[in-house]
Amino acid sequence: MTESSAGAAIEVRVPTILRPYTKNEKVVTATGSTLAEVIASLDASYAGLGERLLEKGELRRFINIYINDEDVRFMGSLGATVKAGDSVTILPAVAGGRM
Repeated sequence: MTESSAGAAIEVRVPTILRPYTKNEKVVTATGSTLAEVIASLDASYAGLGERLLEKGELRRFINIYINDEDVRFMGSLGATVKAGDSVTILPAVAGGRM
């Protein structure tokens, strides 16, 4: 993808569990200037991915997303800004078991 009116091309790293939605690609690109726009771009290119990341217009509780290794929950969540050269990483939260 190239830069568009929706924003710059952003590299997105996809965890194994979500790769069936990205044709098994572990790194894809999306456009946008906010995380919400990036997720919308991902969903437009990879149908069904958006609903795996969002629930009722918010990030799902057990999905962690980082922009350049910073947790988006401390950067404005879906309003977090992204720019060309940024890397977005999607990580499912790991549930613990008994110790």
